[in-house]
Amino acid sequence: MSAIDAFKAPSLVSKKTRKEMVQDKDDVVIDSSTLSTQSMQEDVDMDESSSSSGISKPKFAAVSGGEANTVAKGIRRIPIPPHRMTPLKRHWMEIYTPLVEHMKLQVRMNIKSRTVEIRTCKSTEDPSALQKGADYVRAFALGFEVQDAMALLRLDDIYLDSFEIKDVKTLHGDHLARAIGRIAGRDGKTRFTIENASKTRIVLADTKIHILGSFQNIKVARDAICSLILGSPPGKVYASLRTVSARMKERF
Repeated sequence: MSAIDAFKAPSLVSKKTRKEMVQDKDDVVIDSSTLSTQSMQEDVDMDESSSSSGISKPKFAAVSGGEANTVAKGIRRIPIPPHRMTPLKRHWMEIYTPLVEHMKLQVRMNIKSRTVEIRTCKSTEDPSALQKGADYVRAFALGFEVQDAMALLRLDDIYLDSFEIKDVKTLHGDHLARAIGRIAGRDGKTRFTIENASKTRIVLADTKIHILGSFQNIKVARDAICSLILGSPPGKVYASLRTVSARMKERF
């Protein structure tokens, strides 16, 4: 019987009953106001039930101004190479003054361990003062002048980048010496040209190269130095630096 019922023709529906069915469908209208009031009533009921059950919201005491400005205690020990101990002693007051007066840090020189120790204190206000002070002393230890290294304290977008000539190309003996000579130039002319064009400071320490500047400027100086290491003639590097410096002037 079920198979026969499946093949039966659909039953006829009069126009009057069809209109009534359509009207019934249209009569079902959702009112947004009723839903919002209903949901609000449910939320109120939930709050009342939670308060009646004894569950209360956590309450925290207000943070005072002194507690909000406190900086976590920390200490940094920066090792100083033996050949930089004499310049450190000579320029100690110039290095010491901005760390204590402006960054509000405690500094001391440990001659036995050949380190400079920096730590925060109660008067330290800047959370990044310890890191900036450590980078400042590390820059001087790498060979930068005090005035150049002081940019790490005054500006936020100044960084240190270090790499070796062997990281770019494996050179030995006279080839390595010639690569260093190409970077320095006669009387330091090439190095000064790269510094002025890229607005950076460069230190050549044997096979290591240290660059101080912003991220974009470090990239410009590093590309020029890598080109010299790989054997590009200085004239070609000067031309590319001239183009880059002109583009930087147009940008700023």
